[in-house]
Amino acid sequence: MHFINAYIYTSEGEAVLNGYLCVDGGRITGIGRMEDYKADEGETVVDLRGRRIYPGFVDAHTHLGMWEDGMGFEGEDGNEMGMTSAASLRAIDAINSFDRCFEEARCAGVTSVVTGPGSANPIGGAMAAVKTVGGRIDKAVIQSPVSMKMALGENPKNVHHDRDESPMTRMATAKIIRESLTKARRYAEDVEKAGESEDYDLPDFDAECEALLPVIRGELPVHIHAHRRDDIFTGIRIAEEFGLKYVLVHATEGHMVAEELKECGADVFSGPFLSDRSKPELINLTPRSPGIMSGAGIRTAIITDHPVIPIQYLSLCAGLAVREGMDYDSALRAITINPARILGLDHRIGSLKPGKDADFSVFDGDPLTLSAKPLAVFIDGKAVYDTGIMEGQMK
Repeated sequence: MHFINAYIYTSEGEAVLNGYLCVDGGRITGIGRMEDYKADEGETVVDLRGRRIYPGFVDAHTHLGMWEDGMGFEGEDGNEMGMTSAASLRAIDAINSFDRCFEEARCAGVTSVVTGPGSANPIGGAMAAVKTVGGRIDKAVIQSPVSMKMALGENPKNVHHDRDESPMTRMATAKIIRESLTKARRYAEDVEKAGESEDYDLPDFDAECEALLPVIRGELPVHIHAHRRDDIFTGIRIAEEFGLKYVLVHATEGHMVAEELKECGADVFSGPFLSDRSKPELINLTPRSPGIMSGAGIRTAIITDHPVIPIQYLSLCAGLAVREGMDYDSALRAITINPARILGLDHRIGSLKPGKDADFSVFDGDPLTLSAKPLAVFIDGKAVYDTGIMEGQMK
């Protein structure tokens, strides 16, 4: 299928002011200017007549399908509060991709998300990157696990204080994370010794340690929930102690320490900020934050933390960031190529480039405005939402 006469925002370099996009087998096979376009005999051609094509939006931190819409307790599968360290839990076993919010996501142009456990536990479990196609989740997976969730600050404290158990302080939260990582590191050493010499036996199976092996080995990054500045730096401190790959999630006060975060080389998933200051650690919440961090040279993505902010408002969050000072192109990259690169998935998603997954949306105008809504959305080259544009413009 060929899409012609379109403004194409590739999210990699210059936009194509009047160009074409070719799709075959779920992948992008060609992109360029109309003056270089050559039609293939028998190929379906969609004339977009100046409309705009954007990469599928990427929300790098959600709980989509983990807290089902309108279900109450029956649909709440994001926090296993009976555990403190829950590294062995996997989001893929709890995501309900038949939840209607998957449809709301793709109808808004959000084609890929990371979803997983909440922040009740210091270590919450493995996150998954999935397409928003719905249906059987196993067919929607981009990568699982894509990260290990860890949490600092107010949430673990409150949850376990209510249960009259540790951790009730920030010290205990950090201690539990360190203890789990230290145990996993020793477990990894024992596994390595057993593999190198017959004199050593494999250690007794430990599901928590097994789940943390790729974290300890630097193969799987940790996504660290932290809002306050002190919690942000505790997360960085622990990551540096154990040599972990990490991403800061939320970083609500990150704009207040942007230069230090830049020095640390931290990546940030910023948000949610289209919300009230519902708890003490959000006292310094501002939609100016992603723009300040991006302006300081920090690789920044914008997130909804769905269902905190409904996922269909991801592009609206980016628009709000622009209103509050973020560079427009930086805001678009914050919901396309930046999250893809931070996640290590930019070989497949986040931009429009030959060889990548054919995930994209067609808009009549600026997608970051309040009134913007896609005319059509494609995932892996298949239309998952269409207002009639396909039928009307096919040749």
